[in-house]
Amino acid sequence: MLRFNGKEDSHTLRKGGRSPWQKNIDGVQSSYDTFTIESHFTATQLHNLWPEASLHTQWPGNGSLGDPIFNVFYASTVPSLDSDAETAMKIREAGSALLDKIGPVILLTHSQAGQHGWILGDARPTKVKAIVALEPIGPPFINAVFPPFTAARDFGVTDIPITYSPPVKVPDDIVKVVVSTAFGTTCFQQASPPKKLVNLAQIPVLMVTSESSYHSIYDNCTAQYLTQAGVSVNHLSLPDIGIHGNGHMMFMEKNNLQIVDEVVQRWISRTIGT
Repeated sequence: MLRFNGKEDSHTLRKGGRSPWQKNIDGVQSSYDTFTIESHFTATQLHNLWPEASLHTQWPGNGSLGDPIFNVFYASTVPSLDSDAETAMKIREAGSALLDKIGPVILLTHSQAGQHGWILGDARPTKVKAIVALEPIGPPFINAVFPPFTAARDFGVTDIPITYSPPVKVPDDIVKVVVSTAFGTTCFQQASPPKKLVNLAQIPVLMVTSESSYHSIYDNCTAQYLTQAGVSVNHLSLPDIGIHGNGHMMFMEKNNLQIVDEVVQRWISRTIGT
């Protein structure tokens, strides 16, 4: 369905595809407008909101409203809950129940869903063989790149509690220190000695970061936080292995099969032999 709100650059294309939102049960929802999708994901090189944005070349089409590929992609987007904590709690409950039925599995996460891999791996460590995290939400403790730089992910890489040793009962139990700053980004790690993510420590993790995404600024901070907490993380930056021009939606871009074959599948085969 095409819905107009009176301005050409604010056209919104909507198409269903997830479980229904239930009034008086689920929290407030919101959607991305076309400018946000273009400037953050599909045509970053036209907006240059961060230094690496100009390197984006792999999106099919021009990535802007009116392009047929963009229109189809935008039609597939749906509203999401404003509260990442509420979303995380729902995923922990439903995802854990699913893993009890179908596990063990390899979890593949991306972006907003990145913390769900950590949450499900923590909740069901024997049901998760590995986690592949494509530019997972981050960095620890604070939002970055796009103002306002508000506090987030109170438990480091998640909005809800996960298992640390020694235990973390409230966010203030994690003592954090600033280790670096970059473009709109403050990188926090734990003060020494760090608490360990003991359940996630059992699970191998591949984190993949593209060349031109805003995640290229801070994914290394997320990987360092996990490593410091005892998680076995292989953080791979695509340009370091000669794969260039990708953005945050790398799995939808022109060279997506190369990324699958040369990065994700190769790591899975080497790590768990599948």
